[in-house]
Amino acid sequence: MNELVEQHCVAVSADTPKLGETEIKQNQAKLPGWKVYDNGGEPRLERSFKFDDFTQAMVFTNQLAKLANEENHHPAILTEWGRVTVNWWTHKIRGLHLNDFIMAAKTDQLYEDGE
Repeated sequence: MNELVEQHCVAVSADTPKLGETEIKQNQAKLPGWKVYDNGGEPRLERSFKFDDFTQAMVFTNQLAKLANEENHHPAILTEWGRVTVNWWTHKIRGLHLNDFIMAAKTDQLYEDGE
């Protein structure tokens, strides 16, 4: 199991340092299927998850919302028929933090547990 799943998010302030490129690559290597992309100068983590229908996609979306509230770290979620796309980044620092990789790992686990 990915060690990131065992961790919990920490509070972040505007002066919390962003992860550097090396740290991003090291953490991304632990998360197959997640891509890092640039959105207006902010790096983000993204992955799409496939489902058999809209109902299953909504169940996953609601489970992810509950998990995000428990960790107090919230993604952008696009729910469509048969697919949910999740984006993690840390708004306060306009970049990636370890919290984003922790939540990506927890998102993967949630998906795997539902299969």
